[in-house]
Amino acid sequence: MATMGYMRIFHSKPVLRLLAPLAFVAVVAGTGLVASTATAEKKLPTRTPQELLVDLQQARTDGLSGTVVERADLGIPAIPGAGGQDDPELTSLVTGTHTLRVRYSAPDKARLAVLGTYSEYDIIRNGKDVWTWSSKENAATHRTLTADETGGEPGSTPSATPRTPAEAADQVLKALEPTTTVTSDSSVEVAGRPAYELVLDPNDPNTLISQSRIAIDGETKMPLRVQVFGTDSKIVFEVAYTSVEFTRPDDSEFVFNPPPGAKVTEIQPSDRTPSAQDRKEAEEARRATTVVGTGWTAVAIIKVGDASGSGTDPQLREFRNRLQPVQGSWGSGRLLAGTALSAVWTDDGRLAVGAVRPDVIYQALNR
Repeated sequence: MATMGYMRIFHSKPVLRLLAPLAFVAVVAGTGLVASTATAEKKLPTRTPQELLVDLQQARTDGLSGTVVERADLGIPAIPGAGGQDDPELTSLVTGTHTLRVRYSAPDKARLAVLGTYSEYDIIRNGKDVWTWSSKENAATHRTLTADETGGEPGSTPSATPRTPAEAADQVLKALEPTTTVTSDSSVEVAGRPAYELVLDPNDPNTLISQSRIAIDGETKMPLRVQVFGTDSKIVFEVAYTSVEFTRPDDSEFVFNPPPGAKVTEIQPSDRTPSAQDRKEAEEARRATTVVGTGWTAVAIIKVGDASGSGTDPQLREFRNRLQPVQGSWGSGRLLAGTALSAVWTDDGRLAVGAVRPDVIYQALNR
C-alpha cells in the first residue's frame, strides 16, 4: 500500500525508543474514539470487508495535498523535555491534538509540516535531498540519500506513531486475527468525500480496545481516517484528513531554501551509519524482547535499565518516578495505566506493555 509517511532524518532519543512500544501497542491493538460521522448524501455501492482489505492493500496515488488532524489521549503522563516543536515525533507520541499538512508526488517527493501555534516544523524529501526545518529555532538540516536509502518506498518512516491515515491503517490491519469481528459500512463521509468504513471489533474481554474504524475513500480507496476506541468509548487515538485532493502538487512545493540567517547543519553519511556498538546494542535489544500472548492481548516484555537508572536516559528515569508503585508475585515496579494500554517497568529492568488491563500485564511478567 502506498504510504504518505515521511523520512525521519534525526536519531531517536533514548526516551523515544523506550516509549515507542506504548504507542505501537495502542495503535496496533486499535484504540478508540467516538466521533460524529456525517452520512454521505449518496451511499456507495456495498463492498464486503474482504474487498475493502484488498482495496487498502492495493491503493495507490500519484500525488495528494491535504490537511491531517491527529488526536491522542493515551493517558500517558507528561514526559520531561517533550514539549518542543523541534521534536514533533515525541510530542505526537504522548498526547494532544496536532495539525499537519501533507504533500506527496510519486515517486520521490514528499513534504510534512507539523503546525504549532506560532511555529512550524517541516520534513521535505525532493529526490535524494532531505531537509528538516524548524521555524522556532530558525534551523535546518540537510542530507543526501545514498543509493541504499533510496531503494525503498519514498516517504516511509520507521516512527512508531502513525502521522497519516495510511500509516495507521497499515498498523491496525496487522492486528487482524480470528478473534476479530470485521464489518463494513458504505454511508460515511470524511473530508467531504464519500467513504467506506471498515470496522474491527475485538472478541476478547481482556483488551482495553473496544473498536477500531478505518475510513476508505470511495474513489481512490486510500485511507482517509483511522479511529481507535477505548472501553469507555472515548477517543484515545484518531488521525484523519480534514481536507484532501488526490492530485500532484506543483514541484515547487518540494523545493526548500533556508531563510536568511538560518543555521544549516549538513548531515554526512558517516553520521548516519550505525557503529558496531550500535548494531550490537540493537541486536541485544531484539533478543531481549519477548511477546506473551497473541493478538489484541499480546504483551511485549523488553529488557531496559533497572530502577537504579543504569543504562537509562535521565528524562526517562524522571518519567518512571512519576508512575504508581506496584508489586506482586512477579516483583515490584511502576505502573502506567493508560486509556488504551498498560505498562509496567519492573525494578529488575523489564518493561511490559500491552493493550490490556494491568492484571494481564502481571500475569505475563510471572511467566
